[in-house]
Parts: sequence; C-alpha cells; structure tokens
Amino acid sequence: DRGEGTTVRRTIIGFIITCALGCLCVAPLAADAQPRAKVPRIGFLGSSSPAPYEPIIDALRQGMRELGWVEGHNVTIEFRWAEGELERLPALAAALARLEVDVLVTQGTPAAIAAKHATQTLPIIFVQVGDPVGSGLITSLARPGGNLTGLSLLAFELDAKRLEMLK
Repeated sequence: DRGEGTTVRRTIIGFIITCALGCLCVAPLAADAQPRAKVPRIGFLGSSSPAPYEPIIDALRQGMRELGWVEGHNVTIEFRWAEGELERLPALAAALARLEVDVLVTQGTPAAIAAKHATQTLPIIFVQVGDPVGSGLITSLARPGGNLTGLSLLAFELDAKRLEMLK
C-alpha cells in the first residue's frame, strides 16, 4: 500500500523530469553561437487549480535553477489553470499555442487532449495521464508518434507483464 507521501514524491519527480525534458527540447535555442533576444518559453496547462501543485511547482523551479534555467531570467513559464472547469481547457490550450511557447507541458488527460487539438506542431509533454494510448493521445508507448510524449502513472499495457513478473 503506497502512502500519499510516495504518490506526491513520484509526482514531483515525474514533473521535474518532464520539465527537464522540455528544457532539453529548447536547450538548442540557448546554445546557438549567436545570441538570441528570445527567451525560451514553457507553457503549462493544468486541469485543476494551482494550490495543490505549489510544492511541485517550487520543486520544478528549484530543479530548473540547478540546471541553469532561472524563471524570469533565461526561461519563462506560462501557467494556465482550468480550476477544475474542464470546458475551459480548449481555450487555454489555444491561448498557449498562440503564445508560441517552445514546449507545452500538460497535467491530466483532459489537458493533454485539449493541447493535442490546439496544436500539431508544438512539442507536448504530458504528465498524470492514465492511459495515453487508450485516450488517443499517442499511437503506442514504444513509439508515441506525432508531437506528444510524456509520463503515465498507469500503463495499462504493462499490467499483464507486471502480473507475469509477480508470478
């Protein structure tokens, strides 16, 4: 039985890793020989409200600082929250796409679906998605295809393998 603390720690770690991957996607922009005036932007689309995620966001900012990415200095994060009103997600996703963020990170299956419908060109990294294949976000776990990738808390395709290993 996993405690709430373990779930929170896994969520924090997954969130940091996901955003670090997003930073890697935009790192070539900062590494060009000629300086650019444009600061890389990460868009974040959340299905819920920001309050429960404050510790995770703080951990994200700390992890990014450790990698040399300082919000407001050499990277910008644009947060958009649906506040539990899922019907707001398509408009919020479209607004982030119009901002031309360099990578879009989504929290939850509804946010990931909204982002997928908003853009076919921006890289999208999803977290806290139950079944990315079953929800139509990606083609397969091995080869997601398109512009989406990410972390799933429940990989249904692996359940049979887990049972086999347990036996």
